[in-house]
Amino acid sequence: MDLIHYNEKMLPIQDLETIGIAVGGQLLLNVDDLKALLSGRRTGLMQLQNLEGENIKIKSMDAKISLKADESGKVNLLIHPVYRKPATPSFLDDNEAHQLEKGEVANFLKTTVDDKGNKKEILVEYDAETREFIVSDTEKILAPDMVNLEFLTAAQKENYRKGKEVTLPDKTTFGYSASDTHGIRANKLALVASILIDGGLTYVVYKGLNMLFNQKRDEIDAAKLSPGYYHAVQDAAESQNQHVPNQINRTYTRGGSR
Repeated sequence: MDLIHYNEKMLPIQDLETIGIAVGGQLLLNVDDLKALLSGRRTGLMQLQNLEGENIKIKSMDAKISLKADESGKVNLLIHPVYRKPATPSFLDDNEAHQLEKGEVANFLKTTVDDKGNKKEILVEYDAETREFIVSDTEKILAPDMVNLEFLTAAQKENYRKGKEVTLPDKTTFGYSASDTHGIRANKLALVASILIDGGLTYVVYKGLNMLFNQKRDEIDAAKLSPGYYHAVQDAAESQNQHVPNQINRTYTRGGSR
């Protein structure tokens, strides 16, 4: 889910100004890129200015950016440039890497071992825009409790975390994607995801969603949203009237569970 991890006040504004993404303390990002950034995901591809490093200076380059907090809690800016050739992770064989690069598969679910010898399940995707493999820890992928007011089963949540598509009774099909700016793809243009947090229900309204991996969709049909979607939007709006939101992303908290 697209919950906000960072507050705008935590952003490394000076670093963002250095690369031309902020001026005078004001961000020069569209809403979708700002949502992605504050949610801990990558932005869309953008042009960065005046990049400097050890023995290198680049006037401009296309790249994506993201944020990552260090152990002290300081939020650092990460830059994801467009690579000439992807670096294949050791846990992928040549055939798997080829399939991802060619867009033949959406992802691979792999099991690796961390530095302490513990097994870890990861989801591997490929970002064709930056020519880079993206790795997600499945335990850290937050699956929604409800979508369009339809409760997800334990199996559906598990499938979501493992990069599989989930279909609801209202015919909405969606799936997690770390390579997508929204972090989620669907056969519909919009959906409302909800999660129970501290006894309250938090809503995230997604609009302008990209289509499912390697699937075409009828845009007229994709725009036909279910009654559950509109009821969820109404619930979210009522929650907004009851609580002052402290997050962007049209995320609202509603006291009590359904």
